[in-house]
Amino acid sequence: MSDIVTVENMCLWYGEHQALKNITIKIPQKSITAFIGPSGCGKSTFLKSLNRMNDLIQGVKITGDVKYNGKNIYDPSVDVNELRREIGMVFQKPNPFPMSIYDNIAYGPRTHGIRNKAKLDEIVEQSLKDAAIWEEVKDRLKKNALGLSGGQQQRICIARALAVKPKVLLMDEPTSALDPISTSKIEELTVKLKEEYTIIIVTHNMQQAVRISDQTAFFLLGELVEYGNTETLFSTPKDQRTEDYITGRFG
Repeated sequence: MSDIVTVENMCLWYGEHQALKNITIKIPQKSITAFIGPSGCGKSTFLKSLNRMNDLIQGVKITGDVKYNGKNIYDPSVDVNELRREIGMVFQKPNPFPMSIYDNIAYGPRTHGIRNKAKLDEIVEQSLKDAAIWEEVKDRLKKNALGLSGGQQQRICIARALAVKPKVLLMDEPTSALDPISTSKIEELTVKLKEEYTIIIVTHNMQQAVRISDQTAFFLLGELVEYGNTETLFSTPKDQRTEDYITGRFG
């Protein structure tokens, strides 16, 4: 399996504060990689660096290499809109647009120039099917997406991200605001999606990392402490700090 994202000696500062220290990691394609660690340890900051969401924050400085498909994403020649089309994002709180379910999904394809109604219909249906929510919403596509339950809204947001045909899906604690049943639906969906996409997920829930991820990266105080096969990392961690965290001694 080849690596789709490779990061070398990446550091990130918010003004004077160094939030990430010398992160080096390779993420294989069509797999699920989980980032775990206590709050404020840098995992969401790192996730957002992978599609340059941190560009939106003032005073951010990044050094080192962040490569997607072999190209440095911070190179001045990179088209950030195109990068974010290829590396989609699903946030912690479901954030559908205040418009119909159909328009939520068609929004991205339209901004990329697709206007043909038959083509949009096809993309909307396929994206909703891929996000495992088509059966629930196919008769109410013209209804406002905000009328759906939290778990359904989150699957709409996943469908919206899939509609522009990304290669990578970044998920920032996508189930933390959801009930257990919705959480397990999103987990099942995530496992299915890795057949087509590379998934990188930040999770507070270690059991979730064990259940769905192929690799796990443990972050602490802005450092990547340990990274490897999920089963191995949880059963025989190499670093004492990883062991202390996963056995609940801190965090």
